[in-house]
Order: sequence, then structure tokens, then C-alpha cells
Amino acid sequence: MHKEQESKETSFLRSALTIDNPFITTDEFLDWFKSKNQTCLSEVCKISLSELEGWCFSDYPHQLVHRSGKFFSVGGVRVKTTFGPVPEWDQPIITQPEVGILGIITKVVGGVSYFLMQAKMEPGNINSMQLSPTVQATRSNYTCVHKGKLPPYLEYFKNRGKAKILVDQIQSEQGARFFQKVNRNMVVEVENDIQISDNFCWLTLGQIKQLLLKDNIVNMDSRSVLSCIPFVNMDLHQSSGVSFFLESIHIQNLARRITGFSKSLLGSMAKEAACYTLDEILGWYAEMRSKYYLAVEHISLDKMRGWIQTDCNIRQETGQYFSVIGVKVKVRGREVDQWSQPLLETPGHGLVGFLTQKINGVLHFLTCAKLCPGTIGVVEIGPTVTCSHVKERADGTTPQPFLHLFLNVSSENLRYSSIQSEEGGRFYHEQNQYMVIEISPDSKIDLKENYIWMTLWQIMELTKHRYFNIEARNLISCLNFL
Repeated sequence: MHKEQESKETSFLRSALTIDNPFITTDEFLDWFKSKNQTCLSEVCKISLSELEGWCFSDYPHQLVHRSGKFFSVGGVRVKTTFGPVPEWDQPIITQPEVGILGIITKVVGGVSYFLMQAKMEPGNINSMQLSPTVQATRSNYTCVHKGKLPPYLEYFKNRGKAKILVDQIQSEQGARFFQKVNRNMVVEVENDIQISDNFCWLTLGQIKQLLLKDNIVNMDSRSVLSCIPFVNMDLHQSSGVSFFLESIHIQNLARRITGFSKSLLGSMAKEAACYTLDEILGWYAEMRSKYYLAVEHISLDKMRGWIQTDCNIRQETGQYFSVIGVKVKVRGREVDQWSQPLLETPGHGLVGFLTQKINGVLHFLTCAKLCPGTIGVVEIGPTVTCSHVKERADGTTPQPFLHLFLNVSSENLRYSSIQSEEGGRFYHEQNQYMVIEISPDSKIDLKENYIWMTLWQIMELTKHRYFNIEARNLISCLNFL
């Protein structure tokens, strides 16, 4: 198949099935990445909120804001809803009414798509540097509100004449922490050679997915962009299964290597018998949106019930949930070399999990309609389980549905498990265990009305139109076809 005849989906799938890289092997990358972390000159210190340079508490409403009026603010909200066991609560929330850019440059070399990735430090990262997209910038960053440098390669995403746009989607971030925040997730293709800056390298998608098997290497923003990458167009979806996929990209020799759960994943993207049609799923989603009530009132931080504000931090009375803290940052190699900012800190770790099962011989994922105060459109679709404070939830009187299946999973049912960090630019050392488990086809489980089974193709198709939340998309990006 000639390059001009090949679909972007086929090119992406070939890259996802390729781990051989003449530019840098995976082992060489790990050595390079370790060296970058060891030589990263950075310092992050916790400070009191009152010590934040450039930040202040506004009078009315009482919020933590940047003096420029840009970047983001932390305010309070009062939430009322008919969804879930808690009908009303107050909490802090981040408001950032800017659309940032999360973008990856790709280039085809020798018939394989390579992705330009960046080792980047963020103040909340647990290990200093993580693998980020080519460009990861808020509007305040790329309009230089900080009076620093422009992010490298920004012109390839701002100037349509510089690169071919392959993926361009507006996607949401954590609705439990951000108020209606979205970013532009992009993948663009260049044909000409470009100069590679320090801290950047070319990787295949297969290599990146190998790195997602390891803890805390690929950051949340990279995972968000990767989740938007399509692997199957309508022609491939209407084909007859895995063998056609491999034939279509001329790597039939992989057929013997792709077995077990990886083969099930590819089969879940092919034209097979799904539990529900897309129209039925959209009808279910419309019902979920219309059935539940959500009212979010913005209030002053000092009016929040159950929260304590001091010069040091803002915390919940019980010590659970998250706190608002301050940090002072010094780093070499960023657009500016020092600044201070608020971050959200959550104790312990959470769990994000998909329960899967073969139904009519086809792998299905159990998805869940979920409501959060910052969600646009009342509900988004999430994974089977999204759980903070895992121990408390497991020991509580009303544990989250299906959580016990993940906490007590046997090795023969575990399909994926790793520890992944959340957004290091806004969250301090926050980690979740990402899991995918598979139960036997004859296992019977009772589903509440806000759960529904979907194939992988249906999930990827709905992701294009912003139905899935960041937790589900991040976990989908971790799926490995090899």
C-alpha cells in the first residue's frame, strides 16, 4: 500500500505494533530518561499560601487568584445533586477558562510513524521529569503572560501551514477538581526534518505503550492525547477481525505473536456482535443526562462548610479528600526558571479500573455514567471504578460498586496494572493505580442503571465527541496491542 493511499488509522496502528526504533531503543530511552531525571536541576518546596509570590486572595468573591488575572484561580463551590449517596457538599475547585494545547508531532520514517515526546518537569510530579507531549501549554503560557520563552514547536500547532492535522479534539479534564476545564488535544504530521531540541526524542507508539506498563513515566497529558488516536476507520471496522487488520498494514508476521488479551483488544475494534448499538448507547447516555440534577453555585472560599482556611493551606475538617497547598519552584530549562503557585494535594492513592468480559465472544468494557461538579453536561462516561482513598472506600459502609473485584483480583484475571501520576502542573504527587481486569464469560453481575457494556471500537468512536472523562481516556491509552 502506498503512503498516499494509507489511512491515518492504519499508520497509527502500525506504529502501535512496532517497538523497533532505529533512533533510540526502549532500553536506550530508559537510560536517557534516567539521566535526564538525575541531572534535572529543580527544587520544589512547600510554602504557605500567604507566601505565594504573584498570588493573592481577592475580596469578593474570596478566591485565590493570580495578580495578572490569568493562569487559574481556586474558588469555592456548593454542589447539589440527585446523583449518588451525597446530595449536597462544598469544596474548592480550580477555574481555568482557557483552552490549552496538548500536542504531539509525528513523522513517518520508513513507513512507521514516530512521535516526538518530551521529558518535562512539572512541580507536582513525584519524580521530577515525566514523558510529556511535544507541546503542553496553557493559553497563558503560550501568550507569555509569565514573560518567559515560548514553548518549543508551538508554531506547528498554531500555524496550519506548518503541519498536517491528524487529530484535533477538545477534551475535558478532571471534573471533580476543575470547573468545566478543557484542552485541545492534537496530533500533527510533518514531512520535513526538524531540529530536535534537548529533552526531546522520537518514539514509536508501540514503545510509548511499553513505557505505560511502567510506573510514573508517561504523564497525564500524553495519555490524554494518546487516547484520542484512532486505530480503526470505518473500512477496517467493517472488516472481518484481527487477521484483516494485520493484512491491511502488511505485517502478517505479527499474527502468531498477537495472542490472548491483545488479540481480544484488536477483535473488540472489529465488526463483531456488540451488546448494544451506538444508537442504543447514545439513548442510554441521553437518559442519564436528563435523569440526574446538578446545581453548582460558586461561593467564597471562606463560606465553604466543612473546610478550614489558614495562611498555610485550605483543608477539609476530617483530613480526607484534598487540600490546597502552595509551592515554590526553581527549575532550569522551562519557559521561566522560578515561580510559585497553588497545587491540590490528595493523601494516599486512588484506583481507576475497567472491568472487561467477553460477551458473544467479543471483549466488552463496563463503563459508568459519572457526575462531577465541574463536568460539562451533567455526566460523562467513565471507567467501571474511579476511586480516591481506596482503603477508606473499601472499608466503608457503602463501598463503591465492583471495587472489591479489583482489590481481590487473581493473577489470571489481571490484564493491566501500573501506578500513574495525574496532572503535575496542578496536583501534588497524586497517583492512581490503573487496572484492567477480565472476568470469565459465564460470570453474572448485576448492573445499576448508570452502567453499560461497550466494545473498544464504540469507546474510541465516542471519545471523538467528548463523551468520555479523563480517567477513562487515560486508562484506554494504556492498552497495549502487543
